[in-house]
Amino acid sequence: MIRMFVRHNVSDYTTWRRHYNDFDAERRTMGVQGHAVYQAADNRNDVTVTHDFDTLQAAQAFASSARLREVMAGAGVSGAPTVWFTSPA
Repeated sequence: MIRMFVRHNVSDYTTWRRHYNDFDAERRTMGVQGHAVYQAADNRNDVTVTHDFDTLQAAQAFASSARLREVMAGAGVSGAPTVWFTSPA
């Protein structure tokens, strides 16, 4: 299993969350096996998301997809996200 972490700022969490939830079924067709959403304790617009994949290749393909960039832009993501990949140790 590969876990992808994505941290970014959003202009409005409520708007972002609506777009995130609407993208759920499509995310699954793109290889996402599980996910979770976190907010910074002191800034609800500082969001970290995890997505689980079977392979690193699937995670990288998702992270670099034009569709993901489109959804993030529409959801109000500000600036470039920080993305990293992990595997169980």
